[in-house]
Amino acid sequence: MARRGRRRLVVPGAERAMEAFKAEVMRRQGYHVDPSRPNDVKYEVARSIGVPLKPGDNGDLTTESAGQVGGQIGGAMVREMIRLAQEQLARQPRP
Repeated sequence: MARRGRRRLVVPGAERAMEAFKAEVMRRQGYHVDPSRPNDVKYEVARSIGVPLKPGDNGDLTTESAGQVGGQIGGAMVREMIRLAQEQLARQPRP
């Protein structure tokens, strides 16, 4: 069964920060990101990997194709979060 609607983040109010984080990460990856519409970067990512994602209904899109787009974005975000966590750990004083 397909999921409908938006996912909710665990921390209330974190949506804006996550969208800004996504925009920054994808900008560093070389994609053009409109700061007022950071979610639209998914269309540019899709275009770059040959996935026919379009605004509106994408019912004809395979799960694999949708996953390729999400994986490009999510993977880049996770790698950046790990890098930031490693930096933070490296800065902590050792006992």
